[in-house]
Amino acid sequence: MSKLALAFDLGGTALRGALVESGGRVVAHASAPTLAGAGSEAVISQIIALAGDLLAQQPRAEIAGIGGAAPGPLDPKAGIVIAPPTLAGWHDVPLIDILGQHFGLPVRLENDANAAALGEWRFGAGRGSASMVFVTVSTGIGGGVIADGHIYHGRRGLAAEIGHMTITSESDRCFCGAIGCFEAVASGTALGRRATRLTAPGDGSELRRLSGDGDVSARHVVEAARAGDANALELMETEARWLGIGFTNLLHLYSPDLIVMGGGLANGFDLLAPSIRAIVQQRAMPAYRDVPIVQAELGDRAGLIGAASLILWEGEPGAPLAMAQDDKDSGATAREASHG
Repeated sequence: MSKLALAFDLGGTALRGALVESGGRVVAHASAPTLAGAGSEAVISQIIALAGDLLAQQPRAEIAGIGGAAPGPLDPKAGIVIAPPTLAGWHDVPLIDILGQHFGLPVRLENDANAAALGEWRFGAGRGSASMVFVTVSTGIGGGVIADGHIYHGRRGLAAEIGHMTITSESDRCFCGAIGCFEAVASGTALGRRATRLTAPGDGSELRRLSGDGDVSARHVVEAARAGDANALELMETEARWLGIGFTNLLHLYSPDLIVMGGGLANGFDLLAPSIRAIVQQRAMPAYRDVPIVQAELGDRAGLIGAASLILWEGEPGAPLAMAQDDKDSGATAREASHG
């Protein structure tokens, strides 16, 4: 067996881990609910335990190092998780040092959206591009920018917090505390909130039926829209408008070869894409209108695969744009495995 990377993707809801080959193939996978409210020591203990489970699945594996994806803000060079709003009690946690001392292996750390961007760029929808913007639309909105073959980090690795672009003067208050953020109007949370306000318990609507008469989620909206529900289709149209406005800003800011949309709401990409593209045609300057906007391919394993590549691929942290044929074949394998 070739050398493997031990990868983990730390989220506010779920902690996922994997052993990944250099071609992006996941050879072992494990997950657990994150003890998000229990503080950093408890969650780091979870990471160590999850690593033990993975290594038990592949006892002969030769581990080259550990690649981690974690929510920002974080400093990838210093290896410090600064103060993620989704994890209680995390303040300037030196995660690279802690894991490196425990395992005696090289450790690399990256913002979770950046790691997913790397995964999609190397092995998924962005493969072969020099520049790409990855947008994850789920509970919140995150992003990663590949510019000329490298992650665009900015000062302290804090660049591309695209969910907190201000794109309107009115909205519910964002998780960050501000008003009018892209995340506050276009995230899955925002879509679910609009759907819940549009309906009422016991009103007989398809949305409330799907939600069991409780709060409506973005997943319920997508499901109802696929069934042709008028309220859901209207909500998806509003969602697509906000995404189109945000994506237009990203085109003007970064001029990428393409935009890749991932996250939970990407499950409804086919329903959203026509209106997103229509908004871009209306709002973007002509030179930007032909940039493809596509759905991510690696699903919830993009972050794991990207984090592993921090260890298994040379360079900081970009990979060569020209790859050997066997690596290209491995990229196809990674995409297939992510859907398996």
